[in-house]
Amino acid sequence: MGNLAQPQRQETEVLRYAAFSADPEGGNPAGVVLDAAGLDDAAMLAVAAEVGYSETAFLTRAPEAGGSGRTFTVRYFSPLAEVPFCGHATVAAAVAVAERAGPGELLFETRAGAVPVGVVRTPSGELRATLTSVPPHTEEIAREHLEEALAALDWRAEELDAALPPRIAYAGARHLVLAAGTRDRLAHLEYDFERLGALMLRLDLVTLQLVWRDPENATVFHVRDPFPVGGVVEDPATGAAAAALGGYLRELGLSPDSAVLTLHQGAELGRPGVLTVELRHGDTRVHVSGPAVRIP
Repeated sequence: MGNLAQPQRQETEVLRYAAFSADPEGGNPAGVVLDAAGLDDAAMLAVAAEVGYSETAFLTRAPEAGGSGRTFTVRYFSPLAEVPFCGHATVAAAVAVAERAGPGELLFETRAGAVPVGVVRTPSGELRATLTSVPPHTEEIAREHLEEALAALDWRAEELDAALPPRIAYAGARHLVLAAGTRDRLAHLEYDFERLGALMLRLDLVTLQLVWRDPENATVFHVRDPFPVGGVVEDPATGAAAAALGGYLRELGLSPDSAVLTLHQGAELGRPGVLTVELRHGDTRVHVSGPAVRIP
């Protein structure tokens, strides 16, 4: 008998980008699969686990009226689980598409809803993406849950900034916003991974958005995001949480209805990044912008 050719498993091409930085060694790394057609949930989770970044975005071209080819169904997986929305992987995926199809408007259909993303080329030549969040909202956190979160972080209630009250904020995914009263409190982050992760699973939280507002400039924040439910100690630049923070600040009257906020994140991890959050008068959604660059 002749030799029978055995079918070969098609390797999934994973692109790697750093989002919210023009430096491949800054920002937040994300995996991007531009053609996820044929991958089931288990396969996507396996790819994300192998990549090891906080999230990998899986794109499938969606049928659309007019046939522009710029609408995609997008799913996001951490090494441990699927998440409904991820901002930095959205920015990374949009730039990856723009590198191949040119800048312009994209539409990402996510589990959280439709997310328009515009990509432009700046005068310096970098590609910069702006995502428009789903409608944001906030909710109170029960006292016992707040106390558990603080205990897991080893923070004391008196170390919080009373001007920025704790809330669960949503703009595609749920995040607990906690504001540190000092830059030093934010800078020293050592938490109980298992304890915090268990609480976050109970409350359906994706990350904690830990923030410190610059007393010299109310539009500048330093932020950090523990992400134990994704199997990651800390996320270096978190676009979904940035959108949630923007919605939180506007809903609680802590920011003007029209404002541009600057969020610095990742410096403590050696991967500094900058997220721009824009609130527009008459627009309930939040716009988060940043560059992305291919990781060699």
